[in-house]
Amino acid sequence: MAGSTAIALVLSACGSGGEDKPTTTETKGETGFNAATKGVVNPSDKKGGTLKLQTHDDPDSWDGARAYYAWVWNFSKGYYARTLLTNEAKPGDDGLKLVGDLATDLPKIEDGGKKYTFTLKDGLKFEDGSPITSKDVKYGIERNFATDILSGGPPYLKDVLDQGQNYPGPYKDTDPDKLGLKSVQTPDDKTIVFTLKDPLSDFNYLLAMPGSAPVPKDKDTGVKYGDKPVSSGPYKFQSYDAGKKAVLVRNENWDAKTDTVRKALPDSIELTIGTAPEEIDNQLISGTADIDVAQTGVQQGAQAKVLLDADKKKNADTPNTGFIRYFSINTKVAPFDNIHCRKAVQYATDKTTMQTARGGADAGGDIATNMLPPTIGGHDPNLDPYNTKSGKPQIDKAKEELKLCGKPDGFDTVIATRNSGKEPKTAEALQAALKNVGINARLDPTDASLYFRSTIGAPSNTHAKGYGLMMAGWGADFPTGYGFLQVLVDGRGITPSGNNNYAELDNAEVNSLIDKAKAETDAAKAAEIWGQINKIVMDEAVMVPFVYDKALNYRNPRVTNVFVTKYYGMYDFGSLGVSS
Repeated sequence: MAGSTAIALVLSACGSGGEDKPTTTETKGETGFNAATKGVVNPSDKKGGTLKLQTHDDPDSWDGARAYYAWVWNFSKGYYARTLLTNEAKPGDDGLKLVGDLATDLPKIEDGGKKYTFTLKDGLKFEDGSPITSKDVKYGIERNFATDILSGGPPYLKDVLDQGQNYPGPYKDTDPDKLGLKSVQTPDDKTIVFTLKDPLSDFNYLLAMPGSAPVPKDKDTGVKYGDKPVSSGPYKFQSYDAGKKAVLVRNENWDAKTDTVRKALPDSIELTIGTAPEEIDNQLISGTADIDVAQTGVQQGAQAKVLLDADKKKNADTPNTGFIRYFSINTKVAPFDNIHCRKAVQYATDKTTMQTARGGADAGGDIATNMLPPTIGGHDPNLDPYNTKSGKPQIDKAKEELKLCGKPDGFDTVIATRNSGKEPKTAEALQAALKNVGINARLDPTDASLYFRSTIGAPSNTHAKGYGLMMAGWGADFPTGYGFLQVLVDGRGITPSGNNNYAELDNAEVNSLIDKAKAETDAAKAAEIWGQINKIVMDEAVMVPFVYDKALNYRNPRVTNVFVTKYYGMYDFGSLGVSS
């Protein structure tokens, strides 16, 4: 996941989110450095106050069908978008478990794993008080098919549910009710039935993504829906000023009795957008901001302030985020259509300087050697085909590969990068390393909000601009090999926009093994197949992983119910409250 899933919600009987229940229970939780990776920090059920969040970048979209940033998924799950299923809001392995959200429970599965039937809970409502029905869920899912209008989101639902219908999405649907997707049926307002062409052991995870959230057809504004999505959760958008601020307030039509996951503690959530990363750090440390939702860690200048001051260090955590920081090598941009030119980059990369740019081993992550993170089944710590575990470049081997690709003196290329956070410095470290073997790489930094959708997510743009190398980060959309690697390497999933296979790898053996892994119902056997896929991808030299990501995140001491959710590798936003 430039990207990660969905959540569950709760409302008081009087419809006020529970402000009429002033009872406060507080117990002692985890304390000290990395406490939120071990359990809950400042546990409390105190309601009220304003949670003050910060981010440098705009969201890619508040529309679940278009969103693919991990923090946006976490934000939408916690505050305004409910789905049939969601992961538990709990620390540790319990947070990986899926439970019913809009649905009463996990589905009834029939027909050898090809038929999934869900029943919706009673009392579900949108923010305007209208009931949420199975048809609203189906319509929301259908919007994922309208990729000509709603680009950028994950492709799973479209890939799994189209089954040769070539369904165009609801905007071009000839069905009078705009519910013409045949593989999803709604026999009544409380029942929704999915029929798959083939069994898919990970299907439940797809229904926990924001793109599975219900959307009322008469409130759908198409490409503008992300400006003010209709809430099914405990909060609704009061305002959103792109690039500046989003304010969410309580959704009076959210019923806590229907939600076993979300605490809905603050009265409001204020997200300030566009603040410089260094200023965000200053505000966090001074106590004027609560959490940086990007969850990519404080900048280098603040790292020492936090780690060398015991009073500050106790308010910080360095979770393994589940992300890999890597860059893709574009097989459609010369000379990287030649595998030896790609291997030259593999050997020339100085992963240690790139790790340092992200904060070093303590705050930036561990050196990465392959494209499955340690948090995903199938990861092999010994898979290191380019002998990069030391992090140091291998200049002689890089020069040998340059000779083999017909470029003994090197060549020119372009590195695409976002213009925010740690990425520019990381790209500069790559640029400097490549120069040592004669590869002259020009940096082309662009706006983060469009980066994955249309900068490197549009093959026509990467070809036109000569992007040979593209900086990226990826976390699992859900915690399996399918949820992490498939969208990055499946050659059948390359799209004109919102493409995630940035290298444009189309390897027949990889594609075939993906199908085999998806159908495998034994998790251990599926993980083994994903390990095979990972090895082939690394042998193709189309991606260069440099760190298994960690992030040094600072939390304002006044924030309550803080814990790292393993599902997203960051603080669980929907659980947070404030003590003052």
